[in-house]
Amino acid sequence: MPDAIAASTEANTELKERVRQFWQAHPCGSKFSDAEIGTREFFDRVERHRYEKEWHIPLAADFAATKGLRVLEIGCGVGTDGLQFARAGAIYTGVDLTEAAIDLARSNFASAGLRGEFRVADAEQLDFPDETFDVVYSHGVLHHTPDIQAALREVHRVLKPGGRALVMLYHRGSYNYQIGIRVLRRAGAGLLRSESGIKIVNRLTGEPIDSLREHAASLRNAQGRFSSAELLNQSTDGAGNPLARVYSRREARDLFRNFREVDLRAYFLNKRFIPLIGNLLPRSIEAALASRWGWHLWVYAKK
Repeated sequence: MPDAIAASTEANTELKERVRQFWQAHPCGSKFSDAEIGTREFFDRVERHRYEKEWHIPLAADFAATKGLRVLEIGCGVGTDGLQFARAGAIYTGVDLTEAAIDLARSNFASAGLRGEFRVADAEQLDFPDETFDVVYSHGVLHHTPDIQAALREVHRVLKPGGRALVMLYHRGSYNYQIGIRVLRRAGAGLLRSESGIKIVNRLTGEPIDSLREHAASLRNAQGRFSSAELLNQSTDGAGNPLARVYSRREARDLFRNFREVDLRAYFLNKRFIPLIGNLLPRSIEAALASRWGWHLWVYAKK
């Protein structure tokens, strides 16, 4: 048994390092701006893209309700959401696994004239005293860590009694996963074998040509076929992503079983995988469909 535990720990450490290297090379959100990286224009374009594409975030996160509260963001990326907490008057701390993200987040806050504390940290081993924060926020991050249960124990530990956790996880029951990834992406993999096929996928989905070429290269390295787990990894945050997981509502509730109140809400319909009519849907219908089949499963948990 000790040998098995040691082997599992070593495997998790190796996997986490691969996760760190991927995000070190691809800071979250940076691919959505073509301005010079680190400039105010760069950060503004990242922010504009984020809230145009994921327009539900300000509503779901309720940044305005955090005035005067101590907020910890796990996986702060370039600081886009963090900036909204700080603008609302929160006492903000952002942590990330990578130096690249922390450097950019600091620059983002500095160029916006806002204050925040930043540090490189592992979500599974946070360097904060017990009961430090009123709110712990993590958007699309914890499904990338090898031991999510360890990370959620840390979330619970650093929250004050009555404090709130807001955590977004990828949703197993979503249209994006069940149809977009498991059916359409697997079926479309054959088209990525040729440049003409890549252009067809680009026209059908709007996914950038460069991104599709990266996926094609990953597919070639996998001898033309991904396992289900690898297909999920490659279909979420870019070619080469080493780890992503999805959770059902039941699984999410079980992960948060140590919290005394848990509420779940689904958001974000990935309209690229809804042929012809996806981009024509009014927000009211989009939101209604997303509440059942959304790709982003938000967990609201109170300690």
